[in-house]
Amino acid sequence: MRCGDFKEDYIKDEEIFQSYFVKFWLTLFFIFLIIFPFIANHYMLYVANMIGFAIIGAIGLNLLTGFTGQISLGHAAFIGVGAYTSAIMITRLGFSFWLSLPFAGLVAALAGMIIGIPSLRVKGLYLCIATLAAQFIFEFIFVHWESMTKGITGIHIPPPRVGSLEFTTEKEFYWITLFFVVLGVGYARNLVRSKMGRAFVAIRDRDLAAEIIGINLFRY
Repeated sequence: MRCGDFKEDYIKDEEIFQSYFVKFWLTLFFIFLIIFPFIANHYMLYVANMIGFAIIGAIGLNLLTGFTGQISLGHAAFIGVGAYTSAIMITRLGFSFWLSLPFAGLVAALAGMIIGIPSLRVKGLYLCIATLAAQFIFEFIFVHWESMTKGITGIHIPPPRVGSLEFTTEKEFYWITLFFVVLGVGYARNLVRSKMGRAFVAIRDRDLAAEIIGINLFRY
């Protein structure tokens, strides 16, 4: 806790941003993100979008490794599962980009459960090896199942649409990326303040002690 920072009621203790300093700089940063696409060139927008994609992927990894203490080296594999699921649903099943997103998340979560449940009995270095093995398995599938994934060439999908509006340029993709980054960061920030988030931290600090006080390790 910062020096001189006292909470007088529970509502203040539960605030996401607990100081005017943080609120001020966060507001300035958000204003900059809004202005950025109007002053940046094509390459800068491309880099910003790549950073946004990395942030979206890192949010889940931060929850798993940073807050739960479970080291994973196969996180990219599950991102790939979601990406290929969305692409296949769009190109082969005729789903829209937006409708394919929740299904992509569900399939990626299912793949994570398939790998995660057998890995519950291992931790530390052994968990790293198990997740690394999953990474190589999925990567092999992505590259060699050419009839489904198109191999190393990948799958070309049509640009996302909202009514008659098509998102075809880096500037237009920037707004989509920014939306999902803000959504993901906000969700993660609230999650770590919840009962589930506190359970994650307890498991990270000492899994045996967490189980003794009633936290279901299998569930979390």
